[in-house]
Amino acid sequence: MTTDRQDRLRVALVGGPMYDHLYDVFGPDEVEVVVHEDHPTLNRRVAELLAAGERIDLLATHSKYAPSQAGWLRPLDELVDPAAIAALAPRAVDLCRFGGALLSLPRLIDVRVLWARTDRLAVVPRTWDDLVAAGTAFGFPGRESGLFGTFFEIVVGLGGSLFDDDRRPTLATPEAEHAIATLCRLAANAPDDLPSWHYDQVDEALLAGRVDAAGAWPGAWGSIRDAPVGPLLEPHRYPAGEQRWVTYAGCHSWAVPTTCADLDGTLSLLHRLVGADAQARDATGGSICAHVGALEAVPAAGEVDRRRRELLRATIDEAMITYPPLARFPEIEDAGWAAINAALVGTADPRTAAQRIQTVAETVLADEPAG
Repeated sequence: MTTDRQDRLRVALVGGPMYDHLYDVFGPDEVEVVVHEDHPTLNRRVAELLAAGERIDLLATHSKYAPSQAGWLRPLDELVDPAAIAALAPRAVDLCRFGGALLSLPRLIDVRVLWARTDRLAVVPRTWDDLVAAGTAFGFPGRESGLFGTFFEIVVGLGGSLFDDDRRPTLATPEAEHAIATLCRLAANAPDDLPSWHYDQVDEALLAGRVDAAGAWPGAWGSIRDAPVGPLLEPHRYPAGEQRWVTYAGCHSWAVPTTCADLDGTLSLLHRLVGADAQARDATGGSICAHVGALEAVPAAGEVDRRRRELLRATIDEAMITYPPLARFPEIEDAGWAAINAALVGTADPRTAAQRIQTVAETVLADEPAG
């Protein structure tokens, strides 16, 4: 650490039950938390602060969002101990690169598994079409990145794509329309307020018995394990599409903005956060941490947890899909979830919603910088 440091490191953190268990690693006088919000809100607030030149020393970000923040982030290749990088899963590290530069260091890998009520579902649906046909009350995010990600999964599961090989948008397609229609049918079988749900509300609905099944991120494990309804919940493979079994994924990560005012102190904290002890804390909370040794060192908490881990590893190996790294992706995501949400609440039909997303994506990507 620098000896002339006059104040605490200023950090911006993603918030929520899946992520907050890590933050007591910070010493009481070590950091000042300038933002602590769900990820979409975090992104918006951080963009405002960085654009205004405000000091942020360490930033919680995500592999899909870091490209949009690239102008504000310090490349880490020459700043981070190579041994610290070598201890992390290579695929996770690769996801944190943009334009050849390592913009962030991975904290954890997020993919979903399906949790189902054993007392309500004698047969757990294997596909999206099965979920619809069975009339299952299935919980999923009805807004923001979780909704657009679920749309992405269904499109790719049908054999479609959101972008072609040249990263041109391919969103006004039969696959996209079918995906939106599927989400509308699933929402019709779920509680009326599903269109307002973010990730945490999906978990709450599952644990409150408001839905029969839901996709959950690894960090939800602690809440599932400890809930009164926990013994009735069982992990299963995430629903498959007609053509492919996929789940959208990426890495929560740590980045150093150009407004960092204490680089030595920040790098010391960054190395600690990607080190074995902090990463093991994430793994104990259920997350698939990026530190390979830390993940292997944390034992499964019983048979259900063992099965959950098997499913997560298989999903990462066989079914993980990610968005292409696009500097203006958040604009497409925002337009996308808003259009799909309009279909969920009945103010747009699937074809109109898909065309809206395509139109915005074409406009946005016309100015997309090379990366």
